[in-house]
Amino acid sequence: MDTGDSSEESPIENKKSKSKSKTPRKPKASALKQKSPAEFFAENKNIAGFDNPGKSLYTTVRELVENALDSAESIAELPFVEVTIEEINKSKFNSMIGLIDRERIDEALYGDFETDKAREKRLAKEARFQEIQAKNVALGKKVKEPAAAKAIKGRGEASFYRVTCKDNGRGMPHDDIPNMFGRVLSGTKYGLKQTRGKFGLGAKMALIWSKMSTGLPIEIFSSMKGQNYTSFCRLDIDIHRNIPHVHVHEKRENKEQWHGAEIQVVIEGNWTTYRSKILHYMRQMAVITPYAQFMFRSVSDTADKTVSIRFARRTDVMPAVPLETKYHPSAVDLLLIKRLIGETTKQNLLQFLQHEFVNIGKSHAERLIGEMGPDFSPKTLVKSLTPQQIVRIHQLFRQAKFDDPTGDCLSPAGEYNLRLGIIKELHPDMVATYTASAQVFEGHPFIVEAGVSLGGKDVKQGLNIFRFANRIPLLFEQGADVVTRTAMKRINWNIYKINQTQDKIGVFVSIVSTKIPFKGTGKEYIGDDISEIASAVKVRTLQYSFLVFNKCKSFS
Repeated sequence: MDTGDSSEESPIENKKSKSKSKTPRKPKASALKQKSPAEFFAENKNIAGFDNPGKSLYTTVRELVENALDSAESIAELPFVEVTIEEINKSKFNSMIGLIDRERIDEALYGDFETDKAREKRLAKEARFQEIQAKNVALGKKVKEPAAAKAIKGRGEASFYRVTCKDNGRGMPHDDIPNMFGRVLSGTKYGLKQTRGKFGLGAKMALIWSKMSTGLPIEIFSSMKGQNYTSFCRLDIDIHRNIPHVHVHEKRENKEQWHGAEIQVVIEGNWTTYRSKILHYMRQMAVITPYAQFMFRSVSDTADKTVSIRFARRTDVMPAVPLETKYHPSAVDLLLIKRLIGETTKQNLLQFLQHEFVNIGKSHAERLIGEMGPDFSPKTLVKSLTPQQIVRIHQLFRQAKFDDPTGDCLSPAGEYNLRLGIIKELHPDMVATYTASAQVFEGHPFIVEAGVSLGGKDVKQGLNIFRFANRIPLLFEQGADVVTRTAMKRINWNIYKINQTQDKIGVFVSIVSTKIPFKGTGKEYIGDDISEIASAVKVRTLQYSFLVFNKCKSFS
């Protein structure tokens, strides 16, 4: 049979020959790169609570308010915090950055453009809806609410806000201001201490978000007690180098002898969607800090958007300032031991164990050294310890018995303040509070305090759960939180003659510790997997509060 030209390749053979003729691509060599801390958090801003414009506005307010409270409490000054959110329209924003307003030339280029056909379809749909509504009214039927308009493609018009927070706190040293605001992971809260903040982010993340969304710098006014001048600094941050870029840094006359700080930052935000969250946060902060006074304003060109709320001070009794403490031996790892060795001023091992850790007295330290082996002695120079010897110390710390740390370094709100805060903001018919004694998890002391209320102003039917960690309100991720799960699933409400669905019940739980075991990156909830905390929330606080509450209810 004639098969044709013998030189013609079959399709399969042709494919093989083509694939063989291609030279395989060589992967490009990856260049080693480094990121600064500022660059890392700019690219992963959700870690710090800057997920979107609305959440970023909320987080900015939260960070500035908590810094303001810390500053006033550190000098035992009754806090007075003023917060203003000023809406900035497009024209004003463009003027601030030196941009001339332009009219649209090509409307079809924009995400909110509506074609003639789409407009006709929308108007016809609205007309049909109106016709149906009219028929329902005539027949006496229930009239439906119009459906919300579908979101326009694209992000649409950005909204900008100037957030200002002013306090009467300690203020900041003039020379330190650039690094305190323009260098990520620099701060004064890195010791072992109960603090509202921990990572040296706070206002720095607000500045990073400002740089990303508006390009505008942050402005800081600050003065310390007794200073005859006010520091003024306008700066932004060099993201790639993690250093401040200072525009103005000068001293100005302080005629009023004011002390404290005033921070102004312009950011992209969304007040409409996060209005309730921000106001809810301010109200909860007023509950847990009844010794503070807050003035909150939201300013807008539109009158119905303007808000002004005063959260009055109810008491002048402040919690004690939390004390910095030393590490418990059971709470340290190898890296921490090495760091403590590098920083200690003590010469020998005996002194090091006694002075760098809690609950290790002289006799206990001597016993520990004897257990470490023949290579150790009380006079062993700490700086001469080998890596193997440090591992041996760490192993012994994990195996040996130590007394639990006390809660003396902690500063809970206290039953008196918690009760006053609940009464001041919710006006309940009844309230009961209780503070448990200190307990320990992973070598860190913690205290849980709780309150239960019935009835009140603006309180919904059912459970209204208020969660606090180191005197900070927690508003997100409520369903997974240990407090919510305990109140919803582990409390038998019938025992206390409380109707869980019909009564207006307020449940308040505050946890303070040198280490709050947050879950997730947003630090918004405490997990349900730490048995010591779960037990303390249920047995030592909530149940006791319910018992007291039930007695009050029986007598009423």
